[in-house]
Amino acid sequence: MQAHLSALDDDMWFIVTDGSMKIMKVNTAVAITEDKRKANLDNVARDILYKTLDKNMFSKIKSCTTAKKIWEKLTQLCEGNDQTKENKLMVAIQNFDNIKMKPRETMNEFDERFSSIMIELNALGKSYSSHEVALKVMRALPRE
Repeated sequence: MQAHLSALDDDMWFIVTDGSMKIMKVNTAVAITEDKRKANLDNVARDILYKTLDKNMFSKIKSCTTAKKIWEKLTQLCEGNDQTKENKLMVAIQNFDNIKMKPRETMNEFDERFSSIMIELNALGKSYSSHEVALKVMRALPRE
């Protein structure tokens, strides 16, 4: 009992001289380490994003404070809103529907142009079956 009172007195004296005691969680050191790790990862991610952007794009995201905010801003800038996406999809579908091999165009050039349209359609969520694609290519080629 005497030892218990002595410890209580020490604690009481600490409160008087240094102020109230702060009760900390058992895993405070782990939490602080985890917060530092997350902050460092965010810094690394922001640095990577900054290094991949040209000056024009960087000027549009430089006010973003986290990698997540940078990514969201880039997504908005590059993909646009729902209306913009819908317009892009309509244009890509029209390009697919209207594609024809041009006079003096090589098969490689046509293939690159056609592949570009297909990549854009896929990126916008539109896909065609292999049969539909084959038919489109056959119809796009000149009779010769």
